[in-house]
Amino acid sequence: MEKSTIKQLAALPLLCFALAATAIAADTPSETPVAQATDEMAAGRQAVKDQKWTQAVASFKKAIAENPKNADAHNMLGYSHRALGKFDDAFAAYDKALAIDPKHKGALEYSGMGYLKTNQKAKAEAQLAKLKVICASCSETTSLAKAVADYKPGVVSSVY
Repeated sequence: MEKSTIKQLAALPLLCFALAATAIAADTPSETPVAQATDEMAAGRQAVKDQKWTQAVASFKKAIAENPKNADAHNMLGYSHRALGKFDDAFAAYDKALAIDPKHKGALEYSGMGYLKTNQKAKAEAQLAKLKVICASCSETTSLAKAVADYKPGVVSSVY
């Protein structure tokens, strides 16, 4: 073997060690506002799962304060407000999510469900039309399509 090949082979373990150390460092959690917003998002999602709507609202508001461009936080804030029956607040949150991400499937679905709860079927159908353009076979689209099809004016449904 040539000397240059032996040197290259000898350097290989050092290169592997350096790459491994870089990968470990990249996986270290940071204390940036984005990471904190993620913690608030997790707390909010757990509150939603536990149906603790007021707690969910508080968590999602904190997540938004830390990262105002978090469309998911605005969407989940809207979802939580809707569960509390605060539809004006819910629609405001959905509108903010959609201003950040006009193709946010969750915000389109949940706002459509909110429109059905407030007897605004035409607005729900408009949200459904947007979803169909974005992803006709997505669960958000099929869920809202079923709710629109099952809608009966003046009847409150747990489906929407």
